[in-house]
Amino acid sequence: MELITKVEYGKAPFKISHLSKSLLLGSCFAENIGCLMRENKFDCDVNPFGILYNPLSVSKALDDIIACKHYGPDDLFFHQECYHSYMHHGSFSATNQEIVLDTINTRLSKASQRLAQTEVLIITFGTAWVYYLQSTREVVSNCHKMPAKKFVREKLTVNDIVETYSSLIAKLQQCSPNLRLLFTVSPIRHVKDGLHENQLSKATLLLAVDELTRRFPEQISYFPAYEIVMDELRDYRFYADDMVHPSALAIQYIWERFCELYFSADTLQLMKECSNLARALAHRPLKPDSTEYKRFLGQIVLKIEQLNEKYPYLDLKKELELCYIQLNQ
Repeated sequence: MELITKVEYGKAPFKISHLSKSLLLGSCFAENIGCLMRENKFDCDVNPFGILYNPLSVSKALDDIIACKHYGPDDLFFHQECYHSYMHHGSFSATNQEIVLDTINTRLSKASQRLAQTEVLIITFGTAWVYYLQSTREVVSNCHKMPAKKFVREKLTVNDIVETYSSLIAKLQQCSPNLRLLFTVSPIRHVKDGLHENQLSKATLLLAVDELTRRFPEQISYFPAYEIVMDELRDYRFYADDMVHPSALAIQYIWERFCELYFSADTLQLMKECSNLARALAHRPLKPDSTEYKRFLGQIVLKIEQLNEKYPYLDLKKELELCYIQLNQ
């Protein structure tokens, strides 16, 4: 018996491996996928501007990365005892201006330096609604609880998104000729807009990505995260307590579907080995000073060395350091 309507998709136009350098930008769904990729030892940079929701904010962030923009005091504003950037998530905000600028510029510089080697760019759109500064028409990624009268709120059209990204993709290909883009639309509903407006917003995003995929069939892939949640997981038990965000179980399910589409058998096998290593390191012994536990740690060190020899591009320094710290206690 088939008790769900399964979302079908064709073969992915490209694969992602542990050798691929990836950059992820967008909503908290991009954050979720990025965290899972890092846990599985993929080489990726996740949201160097923090969480971004609308296509224009993501596009502006990528323009800044391409230009390796250096943020200065004029790019910040002071509000509620903190310095903020309209382009950055609140996690970048702080009471010290120099700390904020150093954090912003360090993250941006790192992303810019990686861009030429980046092979996969994963972008997650959350909403078609955009905020602009009333005074300058500057795109705002985060309002930071400033008064509403400072902003103009507008909904992007399909054409707005398509034309912006057609131009952006051309610039990205000049920086990284082998770059491939993977688009998703976040399954997280923006209920504050109203459920009808949320659906119109998501439809705009879906139509825009579909048109971009038609224009750039060899460079762009679409992963149906939105459809998987709406159709395969059509039940509130797959949502968190707020009834808006997907639950941990739903995220894990989407991740498994993502893996089967974009990872080869060899990549999945390496992920399994990394997962086994992580479970071994998470083991908490009853007697940390025992000879038996020291022998166990020695076996883990041997396993790490074997993995490093077989896959020299894997970054297992932290795992190795943890083993030696525990061995020397």
